[in-house]
Amino acid sequence: MDEAIYYKRTIVKEQVPSTSLGQERPVRILLPPGYQELNTYPVIYCQDGEQFFNFGRIATLMNHLIYDEGVQPAIIVGVDVDVSTRTSEYAPGEARFEAYTHFFSQELLPFVESRFPVGSIAKDRIIAGDSLGGTVSLHLALNYRSLFCNVLSLSGAFLQQTQDQVAKETDLSWLNLYMLIGTDELEIATQGGTYDFLEANRQTKQLLEARSCNLTYIEKPGKHVWGFWQKELPEALKLFL
Repeated sequence: MDEAIYYKRTIVKEQVPSTSLGQERPVRILLPPGYQELNTYPVIYCQDGEQFFNFGRIATLMNHLIYDEGVQPAIIVGVDVDVSTRTSEYAPGEARFEAYTHFFSQELLPFVESRFPVGSIAKDRIIAGDSLGGTVSLHLALNYRSLFCNVLSLSGAFLQQTQDQVAKETDLSWLNLYMLIGTDELEIATQGGTYDFLEANRQTKQLLEARSCNLTYIEKPGKHVWGFWQKELPEALKLFL
Protein backbone atom coordinates (compact mmCIF):
# COMPACT_ATOMS: atom_id res chain seq x y z
CA MET A 1 0.00 0.00 0.00
CA ASP A 2 1.25 3.50 -0.85
CA GLU A 3 2.72 4.99 2.36
CA ALA A 4 1.29 8.41 1.46
CA ILE A 5 -2.26 7.36 2.37
CA TYR A 6 -1.28 7.03 6.02
CA TYR A 7 -0.30 10.70 6.12
CA LYS A 8 -3.27 12.08 4.23
CA ARG A 9 -5.77 13.71 6.55
CA THR A 10 -8.64 16.14 6.76
CA ILE A 11 -8.51 18.29 9.89
CA VAL A 12 -11.12 20.97 10.54
CA LYS A 13 -10.19 23.67 13.07
CA GLU A 14 -12.98 25.29 15.08
CA GLN A 15 -13.36 27.74 17.97
CA VAL A 16 -15.94 26.52 20.48
CA PRO A 17 -17.67 29.40 22.31
CA SER A 18 -17.90 28.87 26.06
CA THR A 19 -19.70 30.85 28.74
CA SER A 20 -18.30 28.39 31.33
CA LEU A 21 -14.71 29.29 30.47
CA GLY A 22 -15.41 32.87 29.47
CA GLN A 23 -13.50 32.39 26.22
CA GLU A 24 -13.48 30.36 23.02
CA ARG A 25 -11.62 27.05 23.06
CA PRO A 26 -9.75 25.88 19.93
CA VAL A 27 -10.43 22.32 18.79
CA ARG A 28 -9.12 20.31 15.83
CA ILE A 29 -11.41 17.68 14.33
CA LEU A 30 -10.00 14.79 12.30
CA LEU A 31 -12.40 13.38 9.71
CA PRO A 32 -11.61 9.75 8.80
CA PRO A 33 -10.74 8.42 5.33
CA GLY A 34 -13.88 8.01 3.21
CA TYR A 35 -15.77 10.43 5.45
CA GLN A 36 -19.49 10.57 4.64
CA GLU A 37 -21.92 12.94 6.30
CA LEU A 38 -24.65 10.30 6.01
CA ASN A 39 -22.71 7.91 8.27
CA THR A 40 -22.61 8.02 12.07
CA TYR A 41 -19.16 7.72 13.61
CA PRO A 42 -17.85 6.97 17.07
CA VAL A 43 -16.00 10.00 18.45
CA ILE A 44 -12.76 10.24 20.42
CA TYR A 45 -12.36 13.40 22.51
CA CYS A 46 -8.70 14.04 23.40
CA GLN A 47 -7.52 16.31 26.21
CA ASP A 48 -4.26 18.09 25.28
CA GLY A 49 -5.51 17.95 21.70
CA GLU A 50 -2.45 19.52 20.11
CA GLN A 51 -0.15 17.00 21.81
CA PHE A 52 -2.27 14.01 20.80
CA PHE A 53 -1.91 15.11 17.18
CA ASN A 54 1.72 16.28 17.23
CA PHE A 55 3.41 13.91 19.71
CA GLY A 56 0.86 11.09 19.87
CA ARG A 57 0.56 11.05 16.04
CA ILE A 58 -3.04 9.94 16.52
CA ALA A 59 -4.08 10.87 12.96
CA THR A 60 -1.40 8.65 11.36
CA LEU A 61 -2.00 5.83 13.85
CA MET A 62 -5.74 5.97 13.16
CA ASN A 63 -5.16 5.72 9.40
CA HIS A 64 -2.96 2.65 9.92
CA LEU A 65 -5.67 1.01 12.03
CA ILE A 66 -8.37 1.76 9.45
CA TYR A 67 -6.38 0.67 6.38
CA ASP A 68 -4.33 -2.20 7.82
CA GLU A 69 -6.56 -3.69 10.48
CA GLY A 70 -10.08 -2.80 9.37
CA VAL A 71 -10.78 -0.84 12.53
CA GLN A 72 -14.02 1.14 12.51
CA PRO A 73 -13.36 4.74 11.36
CA ALA A 74 -13.88 7.39 14.04
CA ILE A 75 -13.93 11.16 14.25
CA ILE A 76 -11.25 12.55 16.59
CA VAL A 77 -11.72 15.83 18.44
CA GLY A 78 -8.54 17.31 19.91
CA VAL A 79 -9.38 19.86 22.60
CA ASP A 80 -6.50 22.30 22.99
CA VAL A 81 -5.37 23.60 26.37
CA ASP A 82 -3.30 26.56 27.51
CA VAL A 83 -0.32 25.16 29.42
CA SER A 84 -0.55 28.01 31.94
CA THR A 85 -4.09 26.99 33.02
CA ARG A 86 -3.84 23.23 32.35
CA THR A 87 -3.50 22.12 35.98
CA SER A 88 -6.24 24.54 37.03
CA GLU A 89 -8.62 22.96 34.49
CA TYR A 90 -7.61 19.30 34.68
CA ALA A 91 -6.94 18.72 38.40
CA PRO A 92 -9.96 18.05 40.66
CA GLY A 93 -10.39 20.74 43.28
CA GLU A 94 -8.47 23.37 41.30
CA ALA A 95 -9.93 26.76 40.37
CA ARG A 96 -11.10 26.08 36.79
CA PHE A 97 -11.90 22.36 37.10
CA GLU A 98 -15.68 22.78 37.47
CA ALA A 99 -15.78 25.33 34.65
CA TYR A 100 -13.77 23.06 32.34
CA THR A 101 -15.80 19.91 33.00
CA HIS A 102 -19.01 21.91 32.52
CA PHE A 103 -17.66 23.27 29.22
CA PHE A 104 -16.65 19.79 28.08
CA SER A 105 -19.95 18.10 28.88
CA GLN A 106 -22.47 20.90 28.26
CA GLU A 107 -20.90 23.07 25.53
CA LEU A 108 -18.30 21.04 23.60
CA LEU A 109 -20.51 17.98 23.03
CA PRO A 110 -23.51 19.89 21.61
CA PHE A 111 -21.16 21.96 19.43
CA VAL A 112 -19.53 18.88 17.87
CA GLU A 113 -22.76 16.90 17.60
CA SER A 114 -24.57 19.73 15.82
CA ARG A 115 -21.86 19.96 13.14
CA PHE A 116 -20.52 16.43 12.61
CA PRO A 117 -22.19 13.01 12.27
CA VAL A 118 -21.01 11.53 15.56
CA GLY A 119 -22.87 9.17 17.84
CA SER A 120 -24.76 10.96 20.59
CA ILE A 121 -24.96 8.25 23.28
CA ALA A 122 -22.34 7.34 25.86
CA LYS A 123 -21.14 4.15 24.17
CA ASP A 124 -20.24 6.12 21.01
CA ARG A 125 -17.95 8.52 22.92
CA ILE A 126 -14.40 7.85 24.09
CA ILE A 127 -12.51 10.38 26.21
CA ALA A 128 -8.72 10.15 26.19
CA GLY A 129 -5.99 11.89 28.11
CA ASP A 130 -2.42 11.64 29.36
CA SER A 131 -1.33 12.39 32.94
CA LEU A 132 -3.78 15.01 34.30
CA GLY A 133 -5.68 14.62 31.02
CA GLY A 134 -6.39 11.06 32.11
CA THR A 135 -7.53 12.37 35.48
CA VAL A 136 -10.05 14.85 34.13
CA SER A 137 -11.31 12.22 31.66
CA LEU A 138 -12.07 9.76 34.46
CA HIS A 139 -13.77 12.47 36.53
CA LEU A 140 -15.88 13.48 33.52
CA ALA A 141 -17.13 9.89 33.29
CA LEU A 142 -17.83 9.69 37.03
CA ASN A 143 -19.59 13.07 37.12
CA TYR A 144 -21.50 12.76 33.83
CA ARG A 145 -22.10 9.03 33.51
CA SER A 146 -25.08 9.47 31.21
CA LEU A 147 -22.67 11.06 28.70
CA PHE A 148 -19.43 9.06 29.06
CA CYS A 149 -18.61 5.42 29.75
CA ASN A 150 -15.34 4.91 27.80
CA VAL A 151 -12.07 6.36 29.17
CA LEU A 152 -8.56 5.94 27.76
CA SER A 153 -5.91 6.94 30.31
CA LEU A 154 -2.18 7.21 29.52
CA SER A 155 -0.32 7.41 32.85
CA GLY A 156 -3.23 9.11 34.58
CA ALA A 157 -2.50 11.26 37.64
CA PHE A 158 -4.86 9.25 39.84
CA LEU A 159 -3.85 10.84 43.14
CA GLN A 160 -5.69 11.13 46.45
CA GLN A 161 -8.74 13.14 45.33
CA THR A 162 -9.39 10.77 42.44
CA GLN A 163 -8.96 7.71 44.66
CA ASP A 164 -11.34 9.21 47.20
CA GLN A 165 -14.00 9.76 44.54
CA VAL A 166 -13.62 6.22 43.18
CA ALA A 167 -13.83 4.85 46.74
CA LYS A 168 -17.25 6.49 47.18
CA GLU A 169 -18.64 4.55 44.22
CA THR A 170 -20.39 1.23 44.72
CA ASP A 171 -20.90 -0.06 41.16
CA LEU A 172 -18.65 0.86 38.22
CA SER A 173 -19.72 -2.01 35.96
CA TRP A 174 -20.90 0.60 33.43
CA LEU A 175 -17.38 2.06 33.05
CA ASN A 176 -14.92 0.85 30.39
CA LEU A 177 -11.44 2.05 31.33
CA TYR A 178 -8.04 1.53 29.72
CA MET A 179 -5.15 2.35 32.06
CA LEU A 180 -1.53 2.43 30.93
CA ILE A 181 1.25 3.09 33.43
CA GLY A 182 5.04 2.81 33.13
CA THR A 183 7.10 1.01 35.76
CA ASP A 184 9.64 3.88 35.58
CA GLU A 185 7.04 6.48 36.67
CA LEU A 186 8.16 6.54 40.30
CA GLU A 187 8.99 10.22 40.78
CA ILE A 188 6.81 12.45 38.62
CA ALA A 189 7.14 16.17 39.30
CA THR A 190 3.83 18.07 39.19
CA GLN A 191 2.78 21.58 40.25
CA GLY A 192 1.51 20.05 43.49
CA GLY A 193 4.63 18.04 44.30
CA THR A 194 6.44 14.87 43.25
CA TYR A 195 4.45 11.63 43.17
CA ASP A 196 4.87 7.92 42.55
CA PHE A 197 2.44 7.50 39.64
CA LEU A 198 3.02 3.75 39.45
CA GLU A 199 1.85 3.21 43.03
CA ALA A 200 -1.05 5.65 42.57
CA ASN A 201 -2.24 3.73 39.50
CA ARG A 202 -1.89 0.38 41.31
CA GLN A 203 -3.99 1.67 44.21
CA THR A 204 -6.61 3.08 41.84
CA LYS A 205 -6.69 -0.23 39.94
CA GLN A 206 -7.59 -2.08 43.16
CA LEU A 207 -10.37 0.40 43.95
CA LEU A 208 -11.77 0.10 40.41
CA GLU A 209 -11.65 -3.69 40.33
CA ALA A 210 -13.42 -3.89 43.69
CA ARG A 211 -16.27 -1.93 42.11
CA SER A 212 -16.56 -4.13 38.99
CA CYS A 213 -15.11 -1.61 36.52
CA ASN A 214 -14.47 -3.09 33.04
CA LEU A 215 -10.76 -2.42 33.35
CA THR A 216 -7.88 -3.06 30.97
CA TYR A 217 -4.74 -2.36 33.00
CA ILE A 218 -1.35 -2.30 31.26
CA GLU A 219 1.84 -1.95 33.29
CA LYS A 220 5.17 -2.12 31.47
CA PRO A 221 8.59 -0.44 31.35
CA GLY A 222 8.11 3.18 30.33
CA LYS A 223 8.59 6.78 31.37
CA HIS A 224 6.12 9.67 31.66
CA VAL A 225 6.62 10.73 28.04
CA TRP A 226 4.84 10.63 24.68
CA GLY A 227 7.49 8.25 23.34
CA PHE A 228 6.03 5.61 25.67
CA TRP A 229 2.36 6.48 25.21
CA GLN A 230 2.44 6.74 21.42
CA LYS A 231 3.59 3.11 21.05
CA GLU A 232 0.66 1.87 23.14
CA LEU A 233 -2.02 4.10 21.65
CA PRO A 234 -3.01 1.80 18.72
CA GLU A 235 -3.87 -1.13 21.02
CA ALA A 236 -5.78 1.19 23.31
CA LEU A 237 -7.83 2.60 20.42
CA LYS A 238 -8.59 -0.90 19.12
CA LEU A 239 -10.02 -1.81 22.52
CA PHE A 240 -12.77 0.80 22.08
CA LEU A 241 -13.27 0.66 18.30
